[in-house]
Amino acid sequence: MSPNKKGKSKGKSAESTQSPADVNTNKFPSCIRFVPPSSVAITIHAKPGSKLATITDFNDDALGVQIDAPAKDGEANAALLDYISSVIGVKRRQVSIGSGSKSRDKIVIVEEVTLQSVFDALDRVSKSH
Repeated sequence: MSPNKKGKSKGKSAESTQSPADVNTNKFPSCIRFVPPSSVAITIHAKPGSKLATITDFNDDALGVQIDAPAKDGEANAALLDYISSVIGVKRRQVSIGSGSKSRDKIVIVEEVTLQSVFDALDRVSKSH
């Protein structure tokens, strides 16, 4: 065999070293993920202009959240952050929009929490509706 094939196999073995890190997060949907040192990012698909704020969907793609505020002048974003902080049980200042402030698809960052506590809170609320 030529040395070139050896080089290719090294590349494959480097890829396989990433899998042990994924083992710890397999029990959580991929829409929530840990952000070191102590934050959690939540992928959210927001549905503004609804009659009440509620979680509609909780899967790997995104957390579906209906918002009881119109999508203008940042009202829906503020209502979303208020709702998420109340569901997770953290102070409002611990929750912020990481990206997507003008889009329905957002990344919300919750600081000083564990992945398990965020999952438990979202799972509890999504099953009660």
